[in-house]
Amino acid sequence: MAWALIACDNHPAERQTTTALPGYFGNHDIALIDDGQGGRIADTLYFTVPYFAFTNQFGAETSTDDYAGHLYVADYFFTTCPTICPIMSSQMSRLQEMLKQRGLFGEVKLLSHTVDPAHDTPEVLLAYGERLDADFEHWSFVTGEESDLYDQARFGYFLTALPSDTAAGGFFHSDTFVLVDQKGHIRGYYDGTSTESVNQLFETILLLTRTQHDELD
Repeated sequence: MAWALIACDNHPAERQTTTALPGYFGNHDIALIDDGQGGRIADTLYFTVPYFAFTNQFGAETSTDDYAGHLYVADYFFTTCPTICPIMSSQMSRLQEMLKQRGLFGEVKLLSHTVDPAHDTPEVLLAYGERLDADFEHWSFVTGEESDLYDQARFGYFLTALPSDTAAGGFFHSDTFVLVDQKGHIRGYYDGTSTESVNQLFETILLLTRTQHDELD
């Protein structure tokens, strides 16, 4: 098994550019496939975000199926967070508006996971999203079993999410927005507290959507 690009510092987005298509993050394998002429050729199987199913702000299921074929941006937060979460949520709301202005909201979706499911019930998430003027058709706020949420962060997005006696508010989580493409591949990490980094995220989204449209033409 080989490894593709993996972010090791807190703000990997600062190293990314939008002049070329972004690479793939996570482990990947090389497989031999039939070339249709009696031979075999090597093909790269990139990491895909594992299947998930959580409960959204309306008490309904939100799963991988709802994001299949879409670019989406994922993050972790909690509604009582006294430090970075309000900044991250504000930046995600700003991203929503930028996507709407380009007519891309829906083609691109947003997914915010709580790290505090004991407090952040669907009703609490709904009120939180309403304060952000979230368009719930394409931006889901999800809760679920604590272990499932934390495993999804660690193994699905390579993020950190866990209770902490020393962190403000009682939880520690990454300040990162994760960009996932239409096939479930991770294509970038961006500092969710930085306007500049979120602008870079938006530019990368434009690049990926343009490429997708060109392939369909």
